Amino acid sequence: MRLNNTEFAHLIKFLLVSTISFFFGAMHGMLQVIPSIRAWLDSIGSPYGGPGHMIDPLAHAHINLIGGLVILAMGTMYYLLPIISGKAIYSIRLINHSFWWTTIGVFYFYTTQVVFGILEGNLLLENNLQAMAQVHRFYGPIVASSGMIMATGFCIYLANVLLTLKNNDRNP
Repeated sequence: MRLNNTEFAHLIKFLLVSTISFFFGAMHGMLQVIPSIRAWLDSIGSPYGGPGHMIDPLAHAHINLIGGLVILAMGTMYYLLPIISGKAIYSIRLINHSFWWTTIGVFYFYTTQVVFGILEGNLLLENNLQAMAQVHRFYGPIVASSGMIMATGFCIYLANVLLTLKNNDRNP
């Protein structure tokens, strides 16, 4: 059965990003159990500390949980909320903002974890702790900015849901 309903077409991007995130997560998970990669990750501290924990578990879990599940849940909530509450979504514009801020933050965080994990991991194996410390000094501000971008998306999402529930306008 094919529905001809363009009312929810703006939500397809949530499903697409969720699918892409799960694909990245699956490929990441497959790669990190290849014996040579697993040995490298273990040698740089995965999953308990050192640069290895940035790649496994942080990056891997984040792309699956936030990119896959949370983005899917956001899109699902935006779809179901009007049906369950009988109220129109407060703002399509806020839907789009929550999507883009969260998606950019997720992929920025994922990339940050993988890149810093690889850079610092290789420097650790070279026993170049001074260079590792120089690289790591950029990690905090970069990971914080990715977190702030994601948090902005989450806050916009929360505001849109709450404003929808507060809204007295009912769906026709």
